[in-house]
Amino acid sequence: MKKTAIILGATGLTGSLLLQKLIDDDSYGHILLFSRSKIENLPSNVTQFIGDLLTLEDFKSQFIADEVYCCIGTTAKKTPDKNLYKKIDYGIPVTAAKLAKENNINTFLVISAMGANKNSKVFYNKTKGEMEDAVLAQHIKNTFILRPSLIGGNRKESRLLENIGLAIFRIIQPLFIGKLKQYKIIEPEDIAQAMINLAKNSIRAEVILTSDEIKQISKTIK
Repeated sequence: MKKTAIILGATGLTGSLLLQKLIDDDSYGHILLFSRSKIENLPSNVTQFIGDLLTLEDFKSQFIADEVYCCIGTTAKKTPDKNLYKKIDYGIPVTAAKLAKENNINTFLVISAMGANKNSKVFYNKTKGEMEDAVLAQHIKNTFILRPSLIGGNRKESRLLENIGLAIFRIIQPLFIGKLKQYKIIEPEDIAQAMINLAKNSIRAEVILTSDEIKQISKTIK
């Protein structure tokens, strides 16, 4: 029997790659998208629910699937207001996890960030850490939290400082060996593939994965 998947954040870099991979995967018969903006020219097995994700609970009756992929995230540049930032990076994933639990969805995958720590003095890291804790508190059978390092790929919007950082990292990352591997740049396609591989090989566990582990899973789990 083919599965149904939910994607939050399908208009983003990683989410859009994930969407295409799921469309191409015969294991999935139906894909549900929850977003603020519509994606054009999608196949008939993709259903879009357009609305304000800050009130995601309004979609509870439509939030029915086998798996939830949460690729939601913003940046300080796009969302300078810290209250709104937290509503997005914390509020949306946590609400999605609660809906998954209430609707008996047993697999939940969410993209966090390297350095996530609820006790951090850095607002971004603290928010991600608090989100992880709240998601894990739902005790969904298969919960996978991915902590990628700097994400490569080509984005629609210009991010000068991030592009400079990527360029520098690409030069020095051959020096990253051993425990430093987790700081290497990771491509969004690898994150998307790792999420699918994890969902297909779920082990009824709550797992937090570092960037190097994500990379390995994207290549080794079939």
